Amino acid sequence: MTEKSNKEASAAEQTFDIVIIGGGMVGASLAAALLPAAQSLDLQIAMIESQPLPDDDLMVYQPSYDARATALSYGTRSLYEHIGVWPAIAEQATPITHIHVSDKGHFGAARLSAEQEKVPALGYVVENHWLGRVLLNHLQTHTNHERLTPICPAHVSHVARVESGMEVTVDINGVEQVIRAALVVMADGGRSDLREQLGIGYQQTQYDQHAVVAVISPDRSHKNIAYERFTPDGPVAVLPLATHDQDNRCGLVWTVPSDELEETLAMSDDAFMAKVQERFGYRAGRFVKVGERFSYPLKKVVADEQVRSGLAILGNAAHALHPIAGQGYNLALRGVVALAQQLIDARQRGVGLGDLTMLQAYYRARIDDQERTIGLSDKTMRLFSNTNPLLALGRDVGLQAMDICPIAKTIFARGAMGLDIPAPDLTAS
Repeated sequence: MTEKSNKEASAAEQTFDIVIIGGGMVGASLAAALLPAAQSLDLQIAMIESQPLPDDDLMVYQPSYDARATALSYGTRSLYEHIGVWPAIAEQATPITHIHVSDKGHFGAARLSAEQEKVPALGYVVENHWLGRVLLNHLQTHTNHERLTPICPAHVSHVARVESGMEVTVDINGVEQVIRAALVVMADGGRSDLREQLGIGYQQTQYDQHAVVAVISPDRSHKNIAYERFTPDGPVAVLPLATHDQDNRCGLVWTVPSDELEETLAMSDDAFMAKVQERFGYRAGRFVKVGERFSYPLKKVVADEQVRSGLAILGNAAHALHPIAGQGYNLALRGVVALAQQLIDARQRGVGLGDLTMLQAYYRARIDDQERTIGLSDKTMRLFSNTNPLLALGRDVGLQAMDICPIAKTIFARGAMGLDIPAPDLTAS
């Protein structure tokens, strides 16, 4: 084993205050939110990730034409500013200064602008690879970085509640180790095997749709406009991305019926762009180039339990929603920061980090935001997928009314930007 893997394997035999399972964007964000208080509160944190840490310079980065991207709300920017990583994220973030919402085949349309809402941007689009690199670099270079032990590459095979707290069985280089913690945070994604292993059920609604995502190039500048185009088969989103090799780039999220997925993915580039053009229209220009395509099934998933004694579940392992409003990751990050604040407060008060009453208080504080965001996503998808003429008329009248009513537009914009939820204080006194 290398020196680094030896260090990580020995670390796996220790006891930690918090073990985070999953070092993706959600897990790494939680670690980043906890680090500023880790020294003063004497926190020892482990983060278990199945992928090895990159060996190259994390901040040497070249945007990819085939990159997947995430839309961050303006409120998420505020949360990352609190954590201290926003300046680095902003280096590769494309601001959204205008949002255009329309309904294919109908007259309804609404337009939002950052200038009208008196903010620098309504949101930002960031390539996932860059966001991950920024977070990992922050974790490795933070003043309190020695308070965080990365255990990777490693696979978690078992999590159990024991008398002394929580036990996590980890496979490191083919050798099983047991590590202990007061609190285990599962941030291992929507296909969490551990969630099922622990007997945590979930409520699921299948939409019989898949999201097809790709980078697509129009023949003109996107002018920092994000488009949401509703069609009878589902929405089409076109999001502004940074220029790459003189190509105008946009992130495409195209909702297709599941029975059309295989045919859609098999299309030639020209046929694919022509189909997108037919569904989306020409507001962004003519599409002239498309990158690699990815897909994932669309469904609403909510875990029956998000906290237990010594256990918290975050991100897609806790809840997954339709990407129709681009709020999935933003909702997850609000949960991340709220949990970090709850844990910091608990430590300051001498309350155990795995205390069930404390964790239930965190969950109760989050449930309204979760239900509202998930419910809005679900209802919006159903409303704009319905072909009933009266419903179509009603939604178009609603879009037009919002477009001409400044108060309604501002209320909608603040919700979309995540500004109706105050940012927490992550400092330890």
